Amino acid sequence: MRLELRHLRVVCAIADAGSVTKAAAALGLAAPALTTQLQRIERAFGGQLFERDRRGARPTPLGDLVLARARVLLPAVQGLQEEAAQFAGAAQAGGEDGLPGYRIGAVNGPLIGGVVHRLAAAQPSAQLSTYPSWSSSELAAMLLDARLDFALIGTCGDASPPEEGRLAWHTVAMAPVCALLPESHPYADAAEVELSALAGSRWAATPGDGCFAECFAAACARAGFTPTPIHENDLGGCTDLVRGGNVVALCQPTFREVSGVRVVPLAGTPLRWRHLIGWHPSSPAAHVSPRLIAYAEDTYTEAVRLSPHHPPPPR
Repeated sequence: MRLELRHLRVVCAIADAGSVTKAAAALGLAAPALTTQLQRIERAFGGQLFERDRRGARPTPLGDLVLARARVLLPAVQGLQEEAAQFAGAAQAGGEDGLPGYRIGAVNGPLIGGVVHRLAAAQPSAQLSTYPSWSSSELAAMLLDARLDFALIGTCGDASPPEEGRLAWHTVAMAPVCALLPESHPYADAAEVELSALAGSRWAATPGDGCFAECFAAACARAGFTPTPIHENDLGGCTDLVRGGNVVALCQPTFREVSGVRVVPLAGTPLRWRHLIGWHPSSPAAHVSPRLIAYAEDTYTEAVRLSPHHPPPPR
């Protein structure tokens, strides 16, 4: 006999009732029929599950083992059924090709706000959640583990995104990396600045994994100097360091200027940053990825339109 979940429910019913007769009454069965069923279940497990006498039925050591597993497995299956029903119902409410919700991870960049805004406008009933991270590799791992539906990340130039062979990645835009200068800097009002002109500067940048630090060092070497170590800080911290007048930061051209700092493109585009959106190709998110790609591209186009520092970057 092949074991099924209903057989585990029978074992639990007998243990809870304390006798086959009482369990049969609770299950709406005749006692002889339940006894016959229990015997088949015991043969499937290879041993007696209950000691039965006039006082009732008590689990054997084998019965205790089966009961311990059954009391974990049965609620888990019930929970799975309930969650699946909720998921299916929400998906139906969200549209024939939609997800019930969107879990989006993002590293520092100009895309997350616009993507969430467009999703909320298009699917007001959909659940939206965001997960910030400095690590593209962390977000890739969360896609593989089905803890995220989409990830918005960046890579240095043409570097491969994490888990490229297992995840699907789409390039949203390729952007030049700019310098963020204090407004008192000699090049603060320049149309562009040579990287070599910043050779004596102290540098700041937001943290992250990947090869950007190596790419920056290589670009500086081509410009004829070795940079001082980069001070890593969040976006607000980097801005404050630059505003203080002693630090130059690396930034994206879509950075919205605030008082005391200026965004200046680097001449010749010695560094580039590629914006990507990723998902697991076997996940439900794959079916709606064209929509998310369009939202991400529209968001970046709008960010470029609002930025006075460069023409639209090459795609």
